[in-house]
Amino acid sequence: MIFSGFLSLPWWGYVLVALGLTHVTIASVTIFLHRHQAHRALDLHPLASHFFRFWLWLTTGMVTKQWAAVHRKHHAKCETPDDPHSPQVLGINRVLWGGVFLYANEARNDETARRYGHGTPDDWLERRVYSKHTVVGLILMALTDLALFGLVPGTLIFLTQIVWIPFWAAGVINGVGHFFGYRNYDCADASTNIVPWGILIGGEELHNNHHAFASSAKLSTKWYEFDIGWMYIRILQALGLASVKKLAPKPVFAAPKPAADLDTLHAVIANRYDVLSRYAKSIKQLYRAEIERLAHWSPKDAHTLKTLKRALLRVQQLSETEKAKLAEVLKSSKALATVVAMRQELSALWERSSASKEQLLGHLQDWCHRAESSGIPSLRDFSLRLRCYA
Repeated sequence: MIFSGFLSLPWWGYVLVALGLTHVTIASVTIFLHRHQAHRALDLHPLASHFFRFWLWLTTGMVTKQWAAVHRKHHAKCETPDDPHSPQVLGINRVLWGGVFLYANEARNDETARRYGHGTPDDWLERRVYSKHTVVGLILMALTDLALFGLVPGTLIFLTQIVWIPFWAAGVINGVGHFFGYRNYDCADASTNIVPWGILIGGEELHNNHHAFASSAKLSTKWYEFDIGWMYIRILQALGLASVKKLAPKPVFAAPKPAADLDTLHAVIANRYDVLSRYAKSIKQLYRAEIERLAHWSPKDAHTLKTLKRALLRVQQLSETEKAKLAEVLKSSKALATVVAMRQELSALWERSSASKEQLLGHLQDWCHRAESSGIPSLRDFSLRLRCYA
């Protein structure tokens, strides 16, 4: 019996079992470790919270405090040399295939745990069992798999379980999610949405959305996106086992005000990524017109403009060489130089942490006045739209 297991299944049955067990682990990571512990986007009933802790102890051996601390540091130091796992710094191959080692190395850093690991469970079970005996849970899971499914199927299922999170979470999300994909929001980092349907990795595929609104319990923001982790949270909420604390803001528009006021300022700052996205769309026509104009008398500048399209239309981290190219080519287009400079000024609204509300409001009102008197139709129209945020 020990070799054949208590359950005899066809080969596809073992595959479905493995996928089911790993999906529970994925759901535990995204709901408990990520959205609940690291970002406090939702509260969990003790029954649900402890189930997730127990399951993660059995299947991953990860310590809650360490995971939350490493992830919070990633957000705080994103795409810098202090980021525990940035493919922009370390290279995509190192993070994709060796992400688990990068995580383990940072998890052993006592300073990271001390600085970023606050507010995580610290009860008797956490101190005496889950954190102290991380390997015991894995041993129990292995023995259970062997007893239920037999030697060969049980071993393969267990190996799949322990490899699943290191590859998909530590490798794919931390690697591919900062390297390939599409972006809804112009964050300062390189985060991307890998695909619009977050099923296999619990919704974590929508990584750019998460970096834009880190404290949101829901990772999907567009109508065509799906976050299965959010579906599970809604089920837990209906059962009284979860309560959502924060969601990404949705922009609301009204008739344009004669002048921006404090409500406009608050709405613009709260919806800053939507503002930047709409700004990029508003200057596309100007960008195309300037390329056509330059193509006649300065083909070289027109070609450079094409290569720097994303830097012109979106907020993007540039190398020193790219910055020099951009500064040079903008000398040939006063209109593009103006919209790029005014985008930087607009971004300063949510970057000036030391300014008072009155100072920020004055900055916004002055920005709108200069945009509407610039003689650039796209800037004028965007300023009118900006005064519609409510």
